[in-house]
Amino acid sequence: MTTLYVSHPASFDHEVPEGHPERPARMRAVERALEDERFAGLVRASAPKAEIEAVTLAHPRAYVDALVAAVPEHGMVGIDSDTILSAGSLEATLRAVGGGMHAVDAVVGGGCRNAFVAMRPPGHHAERTRSMGFCLFNHAAIAARHARQKHGAERVALVDWDVHHGNGSQDIFWDDAAVLYCSTHQMPLYPGTGASSERGEKDTIVNVPLRPNDDGEVFREAFETGILPRLERFRPDVIVISAGFDAHRLDPLANLRLEAEDFGWATRRLMDVADRCAGGRIVSILEGGYSLEGLGKSVAAHVDALMGR
Repeated sequence: MTTLYVSHPASFDHEVPEGHPERPARMRAVERALEDERFAGLVRASAPKAEIEAVTLAHPRAYVDALVAAVPEHGMVGIDSDTILSAGSLEATLRAVGGGMHAVDAVVGGGCRNAFVAMRPPGHHAERTRSMGFCLFNHAAIAARHARQKHGAERVALVDWDVHHGNGSQDIFWDDAAVLYCSTHQMPLYPGTGASSERGEKDTIVNVPLRPNDDGEVFREAFETGILPRLERFRPDVIVISAGFDAHRLDPLANLRLEAEDFGWATRRLMDVADRCAGGRIVSILEGGYSLEGLGKSVAAHVDALMGR
């Protein structure tokens, strides 16, 4: 059984203003990291372009149509102060959606043990009816729903270790008993959600906030005590990871002090749970990470773990 890596050059066509942290150079950092010879065993696939209808697994059709209509033919427009639409944004985000769905098909449908999808823009801040925080559509949420709709997964866990709370994923799954959403994140920090008291209508939201300057030791303890026991009790059929790497100590947008190997450790711990509960099935989807050095090192540690190293 192998690890699948899914990406597409369309990620480079989502343009942002100069100086914006969520920039195409992020994809070059990921690509360079995975060019190392130790990743020669990855199965590499091109992210297919999802149909618009697929996006409605997590977003109402009226919202989807409005966003599509807002995409400019040339140049860029701002949805808000930091969320941008350019002429290439729609294809980029539809291929991000399609990449996540393709990974689910490969992992849940058989053929690959796990998968890492590296596309931009990220998605976990996209709420049901609102784009924000660099995010347009919520790729991880769509992947989770796709696992349920197409493959009959009864329970899906979405684990989010991005340094910013995934308010969009929490919003989408707030009243969904079939999806367990678990998040570690810095607090206080954008977008201001993610208190431990936010548990969802079905008690399937698990927020474990971290404080500024917390390091890998604190992160690991929070993961061991706050996230992993809930996963074990939930016994998911599939685990989806919102894999943001902006909790790395070099990241300019936050104040946690994780090292690359902390992400490798967390990956292996989730693989342990997946082996016991989910037939090893994990689909990881890139979210944040804005230090190019930190992103590259963290992705390498994450994919090393997925490949069993």
